[in-house]
Amino acid sequence: MSKNETAAFPSLRQQAEETLKAKANANQQVLSLEEANILLHELHVHQIELEMQKEELERAQIALIASRERYLDLYDLAPVGYLTLSEQGLILQANLTAATLLGLPRFALRKQPLSRFIAPVETNNYYLFYKKLLSNKELQTWEMQMLRADGANFVAQLQIILGQAEDGAAVYRCVLSDISARKIAEQETANLNAHLNQAQKMEAIGVLAGGIAHDFNNILAAIMGYTELVRKDAQPGSIAAQHLDQVLLASHRAAELVKQILAFSRQSTADKTPMDIGPLVKESLKLLRSSIPSTISICQDIQPHCGITLADPTQIHQIVMNLCTNAAYAMGATGGELLVRMKPVTLGPPTAADTRQLAPGQYIELTVSDTGTGIGPDIIDKIFDPYFTTKEAGKGTGMGLSITHVIVTGYGGKITVESTLGQGTTFHVYLPVIQEEAKEAAELNEAPRGTGRILFIDDEEMLRELGQALLEDLGYTVTARSNSLEALTTFMNEPDQFDLVITDQTMPGITGVDLARRMLQIRPDIPIILCTGYSNLVDEESAKAIGIRDFALKPLSKSAIGHLVNKILKEG
Repeated sequence: MSKNETAAFPSLRQQAEETLKAKANANQQVLSLEEANILLHELHVHQIELEMQKEELERAQIALIASRERYLDLYDLAPVGYLTLSEQGLILQANLTAATLLGLPRFALRKQPLSRFIAPVETNNYYLFYKKLLSNKELQTWEMQMLRADGANFVAQLQIILGQAEDGAAVYRCVLSDISARKIAEQETANLNAHLNQAQKMEAIGVLAGGIAHDFNNILAAIMGYTELVRKDAQPGSIAAQHLDQVLLASHRAAELVKQILAFSRQSTADKTPMDIGPLVKESLKLLRSSIPSTISICQDIQPHCGITLADPTQIHQIVMNLCTNAAYAMGATGGELLVRMKPVTLGPPTAADTRQLAPGQYIELTVSDTGTGIGPDIIDKIFDPYFTTKEAGKGTGMGLSITHVIVTGYGGKITVESTLGQGTTFHVYLPVIQEEAKEAAELNEAPRGTGRILFIDDEEMLRELGQALLEDLGYTVTARSNSLEALTTFMNEPDQFDLVITDQTMPGITGVDLARRMLQIRPDIPIILCTGYSNLVDEESAKAIGIRDFALKPLSKSAIGHLVNKILKEG
């Protein structure tokens, strides 16, 4: 109802009274019956109008009260807090949400300084912000750490603007929001993006590793093959023979390193076999010696006959290298002592306090200790998380301990850690012992001789000539071809003239797999061996699925290729 409408009530009453006075005073005449009736009618009409306007006013008042109640509900139950502050920063008014956020009833908030609820670390920033607010009349937004009345911490967003109270005094209208969940989500998103970037880097490293593996394995194949050809002519026991043996040993070690690179980049699968890991641990420590500072002494206590475990040699090497390189980093340039122990242990039923929580039985315990800086209790529970690292940017991926943890748990084992700041860290690795004999590496020193006609294909001239020389030295008749099309033409012309085909996989024009498929269409019973330095397009399973008899990874020693060819030809 408007002000004009409410003002009409006294004017109507006044109009009626004036009409009565006018009639009464007009020549002091007595009203006639007709005039009295007219006057009564007018008064009745005015009375009805007054009652209608009164009812309308009452309805308007009810609507106003309901509207105010709705406003108060919206104000109190808003998803954000509303505060009215004095120029001195005192809380004059607060809605229910603000009271809940700050942890006090509304009446208790009145006259409280907002600074009471600012976290101590934000005090200086808060006063700088308030100073800026006094000098700038525009909306100001700030994110800060705040405290509830019980001391609980939360991240808040404050939006404050200058306003005016009903009495004209300057006040500040403030919107208070709890953005803790949003900040956590933003941090999680940032972490996911960082992990994604790291995963993309690892993928790129994997692609690079595959290319390096292919080329490097081809180079190693030539080194090993030609060394074996020379070694055959060397006088047994001579210095030259000993030197050539060292070249072959180093070549085999290099081939294992290539496998480790591929395993790290997730491009090769673990091949677990029963094994005694003691010799491999010792070999890993020999390789480690050249890669850590001389100020770090390596002490080892590797007990013999610790038991047989089901493991992959490359992954055992990874475990040792990851733990030891981390230990070396913790000791830094100042040096210290790296202690590696291995012994058999028998574990009983685990107790509640036992961090290993392993099934009772026999285990191999590998311990790696250092005298480095130690790991703080605030981060020790995170060290096995993927991408977690305390190293400087560019000095670590945060994947070493994570990979180690995955490998050990995949073996049914456990890895635990003990650390004291300023004194050092000790890792314990437990691997289950199995009741099997270790599989000894096949003695391939003497390659068996044989007879047969072999079609040998490789686009690398050096490897092609080497393969032909090695096979001919073993007694085989070899036809060598430099590309797939030439080899396919040779085979099509005389498919029955060959007992075996050995082909490289990565060649221009037609790959080894495609060449094998076409040859098998011509002669389904022809045995084919597919060789590759590395390929992400084919593996042993997919090769055998199309009829290829065997799959071999370069580099192949003379003895290895001799045994392989002998086996395939005997199978027919």
